[in-house]
Amino acid sequence: MSDFNWCHGPSCHTRRTQDRIRGSKDHKVTRTRKISLSNEYIRDNIHSYFCSQSCLYDFLNKHKERVVAIQPRREALETPVKIVKEQQTGSRYNHETSSYRDYTYTTQTIVNNEG
Repeated sequence: MSDFNWCHGPSCHTRRTQDRIRGSKDHKVTRTRKISLSNEYIRDNIHSYFCSQSCLYDFLNKHKERVVAIQPRREALETPVKIVKEQQTGSRYNHETSSYRDYTYTTQTIVNNEG
């Protein structure tokens, strides 16, 4: 395995930034960026193939039908959850009467059932 990948963004080589310019004198080109794999975080995720989010989204927009065809979704996914409702009390300061007013409210907490 090499220590780098080339960016897979379809337009990476067309972006005119200083770090992409290569060549000598009158033979200049803009080149796709090289992505170093020396960082463990980069090596194990999608950013080891794309130099920026622009390049990532250019790739996804160009190949979206093929990407979705890898694992098509025919129906919605669902995860069972348990909702716990709790009554809580609080108080608010009323500036007109210069006093506090107590109130109650209900909160809903989702309890994850997955083990």
